[in-house]
Amino acid sequence: RPERVSAIISDELSAIRQEFGQSKVGARRSHIEHNAQDLATEDLITPTDMVVTLSHSGYIKSQPLSEYRAQKRGGRGKQATATKEDDWIEQLFIANTHEYILCFSNRGRLYWLKVWEVPEGSRGSRGRPIVNMFPLVEGEKINVVLPLTGTASSFPADQFVFMATSMGTVKKTSLDEFNNPRKGGIIAVNLDDGDYLIGAALTDGKHDVMLFSDGGKAVRFDENDVRPLGRSARGVRGMSLDDGQSVIAMLVAAQENAATQDTIARNSVLTATENGYGKRTPIDEYTRHGRGTKGMIAIQQTERNGKVVAATLVNNDDDIMLITDRGVLVRTRVSEIREMGRATQGVTLIGLDEGAKLSGMQRIVENDAQAGTDDDGADAPAADDTP
Repeated sequence: RPERVSAIISDELSAIRQEFGQSKVGARRSHIEHNAQDLATEDLITPTDMVVTLSHSGYIKSQPLSEYRAQKRGGRGKQATATKEDDWIEQLFIANTHEYILCFSNRGRLYWLKVWEVPEGSRGSRGRPIVNMFPLVEGEKINVVLPLTGTASSFPADQFVFMATSMGTVKKTSLDEFNNPRKGGIIAVNLDDGDYLIGAALTDGKHDVMLFSDGGKAVRFDENDVRPLGRSARGVRGMSLDDGQSVIAMLVAAQENAATQDTIARNSVLTATENGYGKRTPIDEYTRHGRGTKGMIAIQQTERNGKVVAATLVNNDDDIMLITDRGVLVRTRVSEIREMGRATQGVTLIGLDEGAKLSGMQRIVENDAQAGTDDDGADAPAADDTP
């Protein structure tokens, strides 16, 4: 009968409680721990080496390095990312998911990203606009991205962030000044009205800095001529400018390129002007001058040339991308641009339509990442070594 079955079950449960339960009726053997350690999202992320790409239009994404297996010499490689005709890869670097990326804006602010926060995408995807990853104000944009090895608590004090602004101000700040990441970013350099950040680089205190103005001048000086300053400081004079002129580029000479992890020391400076002219000059022709001077002639600024719009370090086997204010792109081999002395006008880099201007130039980071065996390259023929 049901009543009898229920009574038997009740008696058996009572016996179990008497034998295995605690003395207090209703007490439980387990307990809830209220002080358990909280887990951050990063604690659940497996440390993994990633290939991070950033395009000229500001699209960023990551892919596991394991997707790029080592190829035989002469292999065709794998495409790292998809880009539109008016876009190209501007930076490519390898970093661990637990490492930081320092992102500087034209307003002189610094924002942090952990590599694991960069959206992972396939080779066929463009990625995500980097401007959507930070609380930027109107008119603010990310213009320098630097990968950084190590954690925020161990940023080395003997490394520096060297920055330059359009008005010729430079500033060197110890890297450990930036070891307190904040979601809303922090001030990296205080700027005067109308001024903006044009460049930033990681240095170790042992290199030269080069500044280029749109008036065709360049100054090269030892970075130790600039003493380290705190984050809130405005900096010191790096280059003197004539009225109406501005600094358009900052280069760090004889230094591994921190943004792309390129260990090749680029030995030429390529300058370009708004009317489509430019030239390549050996870096040794740019001798040291005192900080704060007007510097030396980098390229003749004439009516034919117009203002200087870009300067970059290159090697003979690099490619560059030229872009006009009308959206026209031209890719050119550096080897096709002959080397010339500093005080010359240069040669034609790009033919411009009437009224058009050259607005920018960028050394291209190869789209085919060969960091890693791919079936495409397993049987690839070896490269021809014939001269």
